[in-house]
Amino acid sequence: MRWWHLKQNIHAAWLIAIISISCVVGIWCASVIPQGWFAELSWLLSGGMLGLSVLWWRYVWMVPLAVIGGMVIGLWRGSIDQTELHAYDELYGTTIELRGVVDDDPAPGKTGEYVVRMGRVSYGLVQLPGTVWLTVPHASDLQRSDQVTVQGKLQKGFGTFAGTMYRADIRQVDRPQPGDVALQVRNWFSNQVKHVLPSPESALGLGFLLGQREQLPSDLQDALRTAGLMHIVVASGYNLTILVRLARRLFIRISRFSALAVAGGMVLGFLAITGLSPSMSRAALVTGLSLLAWYYGRRFHPIVLLTLAAAITTLIHPSYAWGDIGWQLSFAAFAGVMLLAPLIQAYFFGTKKSGVVRQIIGETIAAQLTTMPIIILTFGQISTVAILTNILVVPLIPLAMLLTFMIGIANVGLPWFASLLAIPTVWLLGYMIHVAIGFAQQPWALVEVHFGVLSLITYYLVLLGVGYYLWRRTRYNFRRSSIVE
Repeated sequence: MRWWHLKQNIHAAWLIAIISISCVVGIWCASVIPQGWFAELSWLLSGGMLGLSVLWWRYVWMVPLAVIGGMVIGLWRGSIDQTELHAYDELYGTTIELRGVVDDDPAPGKTGEYVVRMGRVSYGLVQLPGTVWLTVPHASDLQRSDQVTVQGKLQKGFGTFAGTMYRADIRQVDRPQPGDVALQVRNWFSNQVKHVLPSPESALGLGFLLGQREQLPSDLQDALRTAGLMHIVVASGYNLTILVRLARRLFIRISRFSALAVAGGMVLGFLAITGLSPSMSRAALVTGLSLLAWYYGRRFHPIVLLTLAAAITTLIHPSYAWGDIGWQLSFAAFAGVMLLAPLIQAYFFGTKKSGVVRQIIGETIAAQLTTMPIIILTFGQISTVAILTNILVVPLIPLAMLLTFMIGIANVGLPWFASLLAIPTVWLLGYMIHVAIGFAQQPWALVEVHFGVLSLITYYLVLLGVGYYLWRRTRYNFRRSSIVE
């Protein structure tokens, strides 16, 4: 490279992507360096000044400064969070009483207990950071947003959890009034569906529509997990994308602003109903940014959108970068859908517009390829039937969501119509259940695979090389793609 090439300008979007990914790397590095090294505000100011300077001049030679600026900001944010977690040090190994708020629906555990995620934790008058993972013997009276007081032996946390407390004793439960209105709406709607659809079909339909996997029977959960289909009953970007695309296409006939308003309202409503999990945080942020870009006649390059969303979510919750599998899988799947899937379609089918079924099949295969190493590294096993079961089931999910939604609404004023809709809905959901159970019962459906960090890095480097080769052959323009169109 000649020296004058270094003085050429680089687009601000790519500099934002470089700063964003460097920020995520810095946050991750903060978990492995001595705590407190970068906790001073001066580090944030230094990183911010570097980032602003790079965005102002935008020379090629300033790319290393963009990397350093992003890293410093990430190290500062991660160090702040690591320093705050010191508040737990003196509490580990002691039997104490904690108070907090239930963050999500209590989920049945493997040994009969219930798992509760408690946020906004306090110990006496001291407010503690992070989330505590609890197991309780029973949780029939607990629901999301309840304020609980528990007693037990606090131990060190894992993943994104600051602490764990096994077999905690629930001392007090308070339910604020009017409470979680979105949860009440969700529960009301769920009851309408359950009045019409039998179990487990009702549980599966609500899992598609609302992400309520806790309602699924344990044997069906095991079958879905073995068949590689558990992701379809978890509130995720796929469910949200279906709703937003539907709203945009319906209301664009009125005006661009009405389409934006209704689709944005759906994003907020879906978040309120499902809860702000790591995967939903990513999905809502990506969808919201894409909607705004679409409204103003612009589009994000998927790489810029991916890295920017990763930086924002980890700046808010640094623990996502330290060990949240849901967050990692969510971004890996998004990369597969937005980057790898269009390249595969363009390579095999050229510029011919893909139909809905072919698009879903391509996106499913791409998402499986990009998430597989993380699944193997984390769980030590992989579903050999996942791609096939996803091809058989995923294209039908939008129809299942629509039918389930119509049944819940129709049962309020037209129960006879809801009963009529239940006939094809039960057939459709029953087919999906049979696919999951049938493939899960095969002895070869789940195999153990040993996968180390080096193998993971090698796999992604090879996948990156394949993606680059496909792009060189197709010259696919990523700016033509948008998750909301």
